[in-house]
Amino acid sequence: MRKTLLFLMVFFSVACLSQNKQILYNFTAVPQSLMTNPGADVSYKFYFGVPLLSGISANVGSSGFSAYDLFADNGVDYNIKLRDVVHQSSRNDKLILNEQIELFNGGFKLGDWLENKGYVSFGMYQEFDFLMYMPKDITILALEGNSEYIGKSFNLGDLNLRTELLSVLHLGYHKNVTDKLILGARGKIYLSSFNATSTKNSGYIYTVPGTTNAFEQVISSNLQLKISGISEYIAEGYDGDAAADFRKKALFGGDLGLGFDLGLTYYPKKNIQFTASILDVGFVKHSRDVETFTYKGFYRYEGINPNFNGTDDPDGAYTQFRNAIQLDTIYNGYNTWRPIKINSSYQYSFNDSRGGEDCDCVTTESVYRNAVGAQLFVMTTPRAPLMALTGYYRRNVLDKLQMKATYTVDSFSYKNIGLGISSTIGKFNLYMMADNLLEYRDLSKAKSVSFQLGFNVIFEDSNKPF
Repeated sequence: MRKTLLFLMVFFSVACLSQNKQILYNFTAVPQSLMTNPGADVSYKFYFGVPLLSGISANVGSSGFSAYDLFADNGVDYNIKLRDVVHQSSRNDKLILNEQIELFNGGFKLGDWLENKGYVSFGMYQEFDFLMYMPKDITILALEGNSEYIGKSFNLGDLNLRTELLSVLHLGYHKNVTDKLILGARGKIYLSSFNATSTKNSGYIYTVPGTTNAFEQVISSNLQLKISGISEYIAEGYDGDAAADFRKKALFGGDLGLGFDLGLTYYPKKNIQFTASILDVGFVKHSRDVETFTYKGFYRYEGINPNFNGTDDPDGAYTQFRNAIQLDTIYNGYNTWRPIKINSSYQYSFNDSRGGEDCDCVTTESVYRNAVGAQLFVMTTPRAPLMALTGYYRRNVLDKLQMKATYTVDSFSYKNIGLGISSTIGKFNLYMMADNLLEYRDLSKAKSVSFQLGFNVIFEDSNKPF
């Protein structure tokens, strides 16, 4: 049982991929690009997504190892492979899992073809987030004990995680302020079904030769875990349908929060574009079914190393340990901040699809067949921000068929090649996107994989009176 728990701890500590949607960002042939920049240059008369199918995305990956490193049929004992993975990882290896499903989504232009009253978008989506850093010292201590690490200080602050399931109701507005500048904003209401946060931990465990006895062992613990919306489901005697209860909370209950997105698109020249956005500046106030578990205290022991399990209790050491470092439960509410995402891009477009004819109309990126650009992504985490740099090429293959190819460098991969396609047949729009395509040759060795797809109905804005 202990080995199973350790494996789960290690697996969920190092598999990761950030919430970077580099293919979707500024790919304005897809209405969902508004979700990555509320100031994106879209010009649909109106659109609506197919309910539950308009936007589906999932991300998984690894910054430290792949599934092959643990499960390869290479004759190496599993325990050895597990120890190798732990020792090769660092405390900054992390898991960021993200899954998102749009429940409904739509948008429409305000005013007729001559007016510029702006654009409204709205919708609701369900999102699951999970982030956990590798608790390297804690895992080594659990796997190997401290007998081979006399004098080493094991850092309890390695334990760092957060996870949440929530639904987001949003309403956005953007407007062409001038012929060159588009500004947009989106308000959000968060409905949190459950949350678990343990990000402010500290402490240490170390063992050194004692002055009068065999060993001196010191434990300083300052650990806490905050949870909301979970305790009733893990309580003894619960016999309800947890899945059904979570669905009800996601739509009609849970803890409330507020947030906003901001974005812009700017054209210093007709074929040069700059964009920027900041997403999920907001918080959730957790006040329902909340518990905070604390494990705090200081303990010093001199003598032969005991096993602190209640069966080996020389001189009452185990009793003293429990009295010195106690597990307490607090029922106060707490607030959590959403991970903030920042995007910016620079794009150069060429090959005017109008054939170079003179035109006094407002120029947008859609009149160019080709574009190249670069995008920067930054996301806040409890430690150092996550960053990614993407270069991309976009092409209007046909009037109703667009593609975007990307190459991304981040802390997970230096060979992340992605591809996105958007096709519109009549009013029906289909888009598909995937990155790390080179890893599909052997997914067991992949350190990151993600995909996005969706279906929309789009009514184009002809900019004509008839």
